[in-house]
Amino acid sequence: MTVHQEIAESLARNRVEFVTTVPCKQLAGVIELVERDPRFMHVPANKEDEGMGLCAGAFMGGKRACIIMQNTALGVTINAITTLIQYYSIPLPMLISYRGEVGEKVACQVEMAVHTKALLAQLKIPTYHFHESDAVGELDGILNHAFMAKKPVAILMDAHFWGAA
Repeated sequence: MTVHQEIAESLARNRVEFVTTVPCKQLAGVIELVERDPRFMHVPANKEDEGMGLCAGAFMGGKRACIIMQNTALGVTINAITTLIQYYSIPLPMLISYRGEVGEKVACQVEMAVHTKALLAQLKIPTYHFHESDAVGELDGILNHAFMAKKPVAILMDAHFWGAA
């Protein structure tokens, strides 16, 4: 089973029914699986903050939701995270491709990598960094905890995790 398949299966095992995504090269395999899988309602978003609003609506409609996004857009989500997701105690797993570390080939990705973990820490969002592909085995526990605690959680997946570095 590929790491993409393992992620999709973990989402399904944890009863995630609604997934919104913003295009991402590293997460494209997961996005393709979610799009084709009838266990998920997949709604692509134009921007990450819009995706958070979609996830909040799904949650308020009784569905477990997840957003798949890049860390480079974390900055545009801060208002949605604080005034919507955190204020209303909405559990929201954020599967985030962590771009900009050593080995990054796109220079503009580097600057946000410098700030990603600090922003998540400032927002008091539990953050897990998947650096090796076997870390995907931790996803079930992280998802379960997020839904139980009714909190957002960030799972950063870097280029090494995807085997791209």
